[in-house]
Amino acid sequence: MQSETLIRAGFATGTTVGLLVMFHGLQKIVSPQHTLIGDMRGKNPAYQFVQVGHALAVLLLIPGVVREALGEPTLGIGAIWAAVFSLAGVVLIQIVGSLGIRLLLRSTLTAELDSGNAAAGIAGGVNYVAIGILASRAVAGSDLRGLGLAVVFFCLAVVTHAVFVALFRALTAYDDSEQIQGENLAAALSYAGVTVAVALILARALEGDFTGWASSLTGFGWVAAAVLALYPVRQIIVQGLILGRAPTLRGGALDDSIGAERNSGMAAMEALTYLAAAFVIVSLV
Repeated sequence: MQSETLIRAGFATGTTVGLLVMFHGLQKIVSPQHTLIGDMRGKNPAYQFVQVGHALAVLLLIPGVVREALGEPTLGIGAIWAAVFSLAGVVLIQIVGSLGIRLLLRSTLTAELDSGNAAAGIAGGVNYVAIGILASRAVAGSDLRGLGLAVVFFCLAVVTHAVFVALFRALTAYDDSEQIQGENLAAALSYAGVTVAVALILARALEGDFTGWASSLTGFGWVAAAVLALYPVRQIIVQGLILGRAPTLRGGALDDSIGAERNSGMAAMEALTYLAAAFVIVSLV
């Protein structure tokens, strides 16, 4: 038992090292001017927040990749598949994560990050974390069929995540992108909370074995629908019970606190409430 534990620990360590090597290597190819090592040594907090989120997203791949690889008959075969899925995960996170930031900040992406906009950096970093959470459940397997399914369900989860976040943020009277571009830290924290909360619920929807397209997609859809429970959390619990204001269908006192007053404490409360609700939902579905 002890020797088996040591083997598993050694394999996990080796996988982590390999994953980080791939991560650093891909960054040097895709964005040589902004790498984890370079930005963390610099003085721009925006890029540092983005890099922290990006690195965490990649590290979230480790448990799933290692668990599947250790199920192989030999460590050699397991190592091969661990490398394949690690590379796939790193590439998918790089592509989808960077695309998500561009969609959020639109044409001002480079300018906002270059200016050291901490709100933009936090939003960008959290975007990577959300993608990493989804990838941690989807990108794991030990054969080519599993790799194909991993990519399909990861893309399905990413699109579903984007739709839910867009619908949820439509509840706010203020424009998230505009507020974040205006260095509103409260808006970035609010965005961070709902983005990660939705990802946690959708990650739960990705769990389980593939049992056929109809049953797997139906199961994904039922669990994903639980994201809708976050709506009353914002409008009733945060705005009503915490703020003590009358609940509204859209906008209201909570929007005023974040969009107009830039109350970071209230935004943090909102974000943590989302996360708490997501953990409860995940434990029930």
